[in-house]
Amino acid sequence: MITIVQLWVPILLSAFLVFVTSSLVHMVFKWHRFDYHKLPNEDEVRAVIRKGNPTPGQYLMPHCTDHSHMKDPAFQQKYIEGPVGLVTLMPSGLPQMGPMLGKWFVFNVFISFFAAYVSSRTLATGTDYLHVFQITGAVAWIAYGGATVPGSIWMGKPWSNTARELFDALLYGMVTGGAFGWLWPR
Repeated sequence: MITIVQLWVPILLSAFLVFVTSSLVHMVFKWHRFDYHKLPNEDEVRAVIRKGNPTPGQYLMPHCTDHSHMKDPAFQQKYIEGPVGLVTLMPSGLPQMGPMLGKWFVFNVFISFFAAYVSSRTLATGTDYLHVFQITGAVAWIAYGGATVPGSIWMGKPWSNTARELFDALLYGMVTGGAFGWLWPR
């Protein structure tokens, strides 16, 4: 049986390669540049939100603490009038890319670790490249991509955004599978 210790090199290499691939996706190819739109009255909306002084977090509008309120005609009217949406507010200030990139790398290691775990329990020493690629790549693809779909189902995120994220996840899965296939214990 293969141990996780034997797979630390492919775990770290695949995490690093996903990190590089995601950097290329966002800084060179830039196919996510149209995922977000600018509000036509952005400054006015920012001023209203700033005046309310909300803490960082997720907000739903119209907000409902109990689904029984959905029967209230006055509350239903809020949905009809709109806007209906989810807003995520982050702390004010310039984005601190260092900590975010660090967390992204740790997340990549986390996914690679679980790809290693699944493959170490299902594949033997000396398994051929393609089979290792398929198993570890599929686990990574599901992990990177699976979490993107509920945003389109439940939160109104455009399906085109989710499709691009699933394509990113496919690339990340392929990179992960390639690293594990190459470095699988022989």
